[in-house]
Amino acid sequence: MASKDQKKVGGFFASIASSLSNIGTAMHNSVNGLVGYEGLEVINPEGGTEDAEEEASKGRWKQEDRDSYWRMMQKYIGSDVTSMVTLPVLIFEPMTMLQKMAELMEYSYLLDQADQCEDPYMRLVYTSSWAISVYYAYQRTWKPFNPILGETYELVNHNGVTFISEQVSHHPPMSAGHAENEHFAYDVTSKLKTKFLGNSLDVYPVGRTRVTLKRDGVVIDLVPPPTKVNNLIFGRTWVDSPGEMIMTNLNTGDKVVLYFQPCGWFGAGRYEVDGYVYNAAEEPKILMTGKWNEYMSYQPCDMEGEPISGTELKEVWRVADVPPNDKFQYTYFAHKINSLDTAPRKLLASDSRLRPDRYALEKGDLSKAGAEKSSLEERQRAEKRNREAKGHQFTPRWFDMSGEVTPTPWGDLEVYRYNGKYTEHRAAVDSSEGIDEVDVRSIEFNPWQYGNLATE
Repeated sequence: MASKDQKKVGGFFASIASSLSNIGTAMHNSVNGLVGYEGLEVINPEGGTEDAEEEASKGRWKQEDRDSYWRMMQKYIGSDVTSMVTLPVLIFEPMTMLQKMAELMEYSYLLDQADQCEDPYMRLVYTSSWAISVYYAYQRTWKPFNPILGETYELVNHNGVTFISEQVSHHPPMSAGHAENEHFAYDVTSKLKTKFLGNSLDVYPVGRTRVTLKRDGVVIDLVPPPTKVNNLIFGRTWVDSPGEMIMTNLNTGDKVVLYFQPCGWFGAGRYEVDGYVYNAAEEPKILMTGKWNEYMSYQPCDMEGEPISGTELKEVWRVADVPPNDKFQYTYFAHKINSLDTAPRKLLASDSRLRPDRYALEKGDLSKAGAEKSSLEERQRAEKRNREAKGHQFTPRWFDMSGEVTPTPWGDLEVYRYNGKYTEHRAAVDSSEGIDEVDVRSIEFNPWQYGNLATE
């Protein structure tokens, strides 16, 4: 477990990294060849020639693409680019933000264990490990598609979990999600705020995530750390999430505070997470340590935060096996939620799986993916004009605006509440034997509430 002094050193090296960028490439081979440092990873914060070549080999950027994109993007430096910039499809992955929200369900068994657990501090060990588990997916550097207003994603075939998400606002872009099984209910209102810094992007999660453990009605609130995407255009793109994750038991005041170490020069501290579960009096009860892309472990501790004699460090979560050499670094679960083969019966026509741009990219047709993306965006604009001409407002189908505004570290958030209608819809579909089975591939993507308007 890293000490506070170690954390300060890591931050110091991170802060002086830019002044060393000129020697980064020259040191690459010699440093990686050091005996006893097989796991060492050189991270050049400002990118380098070798990094650029590696990215180009993945099909992300050609040099001419980088140069033209850089000229276009310079005017946005310092701005929130969440919804104001049209991005080239070559930097996308074949998944939407709504599907990425569903990736939190991969290790939902940890929430089941939290619900069944008697120890209030272990409940926070399980729930915080669940919250950290999704960061393996967040390290992917491909960009997911922004959802179309009214777009949805549904998952009903994973360990008894039913999940629904919906794009509830276009400006600003906001999504809402709800998941539930016999042990827990998960509710999220998601709104991202960004700051474009040239070759990097700061992402602030202006959202609210709540987990309710059903047995005792325990409500746990999550505040995640911000994320930084480095070397967006020049160099090898990589993601870091330095800062604190805080999960609070709103019933008791107990909480867990986990510190995500910033990545230092040569990759020092990258992925490392450590912290404590505290009682309501802010006394440490359990220490936690691990790497957000591999595993998390825990051990009871004394009032000074030191491990209690006679106890041992136990692993609570480890990332599942992943496909070797997967182009988009998807887990088996990510492939599952992206597949039409696992779509539920009578899939909603607004489901992300049906997006023609996403599907074309999955099949490797970048030209068609780009054309389809442009067509969908123009249809969205045309629908907005039609709606405004009639004096109407968009109304989400599965979520309602609660009227509650909650503060977050990065701004206030209007909270959307699940209205229960999807549960009724899915129950009706599953209980009906009179519904004709339809080949899901024949369903046309249709999130539009005011007509499926053709491109003008």
